Amino acid sequence: MPYFNFDLVIGAEFKNQGGMYLENTENAIDKAESLASELCIVRPELCSSGCAVRVTDGDSNELYRTPVELIGRG
Repeated sequence: MPYFNFDLVIGAEFKNQGGMYLENTENAIDKAESLASELCIVRPELCSSGCAVRVTDGDSNELYRTPVELIGRG
């Protein structure tokens, strides 16, 4: 199973939010979107300010980035 890292992106700064082994990149993207939505709730000042959550692989290659905002879950 691959290891994925999650960072909070504030401007040019990357703040590590942890990492985990997940089955695939699709699951990592789901986790990133969930984390971004949760951060918007607990730190509303991050919403609509250009902040994002990014996913990187074990070699620090960026795989995905999502803005910190509430995501509707139909």
